[in-house]
Amino acid sequence: MALSAVVSPDPLSKIEHEPTMVLQAAVELASSKFLEPFKPLPVISTAEVPRDDSIVASELEDAVVELLPAEKVEKPLGLGDIASSILEPTSGAKKLRKMLLETKELIVCPGVYDGLSARTAIELGFNAMYMTGAGTTASRIGQPDLAIAQLHEMRENAEMIANLDPFGPPLIADMDTGYGGPIMVARTVEQYIRAGVAGAHLEDQVLTKRCGHLSGKRVVPQDEYISRIRAAHAARVRLQSDFVLIARTDALQSLGYDECIARLRAAREEGADVGLLEGFSSKEQAAQAVKDLAPWPLLLNSVENGKSPVITVDEAHTMGFRIMIFSFATLAPAYVAIRDTLTRLKNEGVVGTPKHITPVKLFEVCGLEHSMAVDMNAGGKSFVSGV
Repeated sequence: MALSAVVSPDPLSKIEHEPTMVLQAAVELASSKFLEPFKPLPVISTAEVPRDDSIVASELEDAVVELLPAEKVEKPLGLGDIASSILEPTSGAKKLRKMLLETKELIVCPGVYDGLSARTAIELGFNAMYMTGAGTTASRIGQPDLAIAQLHEMRENAEMIANLDPFGPPLIADMDTGYGGPIMVARTVEQYIRAGVAGAHLEDQVLTKRCGHLSGKRVVPQDEYISRIRAAHAARVRLQSDFVLIARTDALQSLGYDECIARLRAAREEGADVGLLEGFSSKEQAAQAVKDLAPWPLLLNSVENGKSPVITVDEAHTMGFRIMIFSFATLAPAYVAIRDTLTRLKNEGVVGTPKHITPVKLFEVCGLEHSMAVDMNAGGKSFVSGV
């Protein structure tokens, strides 16, 4: 273990103004059976030690020992245990990685596409969320999922959702093809990390891609796809991030199942943490993929009325999937509700909003009470008369 003290370029002035010094220790990841085959992420842990000229090297070593990973807990942890064990705001990436490493539960992620859908998922207590690319494209620019939304739109939407609640669930986001070659892929990963995104899936479609549940998809050669994965992994290592890299392949439609497995295995060797085979043609094929890639964790994308059969949460858990995203979980019902409401308005002249859905209720979902508390705790008078 390498031990080092982190000091400013002018250490004397630093000591005069700050009575502490920070120790850094390079710590290897705790062993995990599904992490062993591929490239580890370097982790830098830090601790604050009181500044004392009499401190000796042995005491420094003792301080750093506390940073080392704790022994494995015998009783399996649940997703709720992970959330409750983190008492301070932390990165969504760290939360998501802990869920994968320290629990055996299926991480269920409703697809969200804007602030209100995300706030609703948070209100209902979901442990993680997924920002859908189709939903982002439809809601932000009113276009179909045909590679029209690019890095700017996707990152901006993901950043807003990921930062709604610093104590909230981690966000997995669609990263499409990475929006270019290796340079753009690296830039995309870096921007997603800075935006607070916990993880994202990177696919092998051509740049003029389309929704994974449409026909006519085309994919790039395997070596070009792996260069994307390699660039993404290098970018998150450079930023020393826990960002979860999910390798997605859309090759089933054109190249078949065996090629998909080969691509995902190659992506795993280049540092991908999780695999995603898009568009399973049967439940049996989905279960077989989990077996063929075990013990590597797989993500299942559920799109009802899409190209794949409906697989329930219980079925996915039994098969061995670790993450399950529901890309159209809020987008499709929103369209149905909006259309029905506008039809009623057009034909009957009223909206017909349920009595309990008041402006105050909607604003409460969006954090009204927190905003009021911030104002009042700061001595503000904006809400002395309530709302």
